[in-house]
Amino acid sequence: MAEKKGPAASPAGDAPGFERSLARLEAIVGAMEQGDLPLEESLALFEEGVALARALEAQLQAAELKVEALVRGAAGVPSVVPFEPPADAS
Repeated sequence: MAEKKGPAASPAGDAPGFERSLARLEAIVGAMEQGDLPLEESLALFEEGVALARALEAQLQAAELKVEALVRGAAGVPSVVPFEPPADAS
């Protein structure tokens, strides 16, 4: 029998992408804000939402560490580089 994958699973079967997980979390929040779900379904969605929030936080922390490592100066000390959006070309 084929393995059933959740809505947030990626096509490759590995961990879902950040954007897909975030979209699922937003859908869960929207459904729960409606307030018309049975208690059991609300609890299941809440549990899924907490797991997604924790996974997203871990992904954000990993991305922050990676960016920090990429902007380290020659002495190995992280440098803060202010983000400046590109000027509009029009």
